[in-house]
Amino acid sequence: MALVTPFQSNGEIDETALLKIVDSQLQNEVDYLVALGTTAETATLSMEERDRVVRLIVQKVNGKIPLVVGIGGNNTLEVAHLLKNFNLSGVSAVLSVVPYYSKPTQEGLYQHFKCLAGVSPLPIVLYNVPSRTGVNMSAETTLRLARDFENIIATKESSGDLKQIKQIIDNKPADFQVISGDDNFALPLIQLGAVGVISVLSNAFPKEVGQLTQAALNKDIETAESIELQLKGLCELLFTDGNPAGIKAMLHHKGLIENRLRLPLVAATENTCAKIRQTIQELNK
Repeated sequence: MALVTPFQSNGEIDETALLKIVDSQLQNEVDYLVALGTTAETATLSMEERDRVVRLIVQKVNGKIPLVVGIGGNNTLEVAHLLKNFNLSGVSAVLSVVPYYSKPTQEGLYQHFKCLAGVSPLPIVLYNVPSRTGVNMSAETTLRLARDFENIIATKESSGDLKQIKQIIDNKPADFQVISGDDNFALPLIQLGAVGVISVLSNAFPKEVGQLTQAALNKDIETAESIELQLKGLCELLFTDGNPAGIKAMLHHKGLIENRLRLPLVAATENTCAKIRQTIQELNK
């Protein structure tokens, strides 16, 4: 699951709240955690804060489950430098986003990840999220990377293009994994052959997301669809005011964090928060 970064009223990282969320994930037996991803508001964190977040999680997890850490960007040399110098002890893999803003060609994307694969001390999970980066990594480029580099082990697919994702699943190396990057697409992608979801909703509802994922993997589609229907309203509200505004509002409603984001992001509107409260109340009936 993709961890949020809680903040205190003074703007500092709320370490106590972060560890509570991690503990909740451990208690509900999630398969692994992702730190410093999009949901973590990583772009607003200093390098010192990023290191502190990872160290806190590593200590709390204590090897019980794998930890994946986001290290990516649109400056290939800088990302390569980070991969070689960031303290990755206790980390199992790196999640690296498709370069954003620059809009590189497919060859540029290939060369970017080729460079990272050449220096990374850990396996790499690709992260394709065109709604944020402005460029889609094609199935052909993903498959080329999967075949050419043994340490590129998976892709987090958030394109929403089921045809593209099916093409990857149907033609990938046997040990290359495809992971849904969107709670709304978890069930259909697992049905296509994905191995699971890097979930945002799991921050607040780890048990329910875990049950849905396990049912889907076990091909118990009736149970998976029933849980998916229960969570549908919450999944939609996750992104009404952008991510992580939705999930932070949910966590705040559950009393786990303060409802604070770092600029340029702001908290969900009161209208959205009211809908979240109502939807959670209905879920708990």
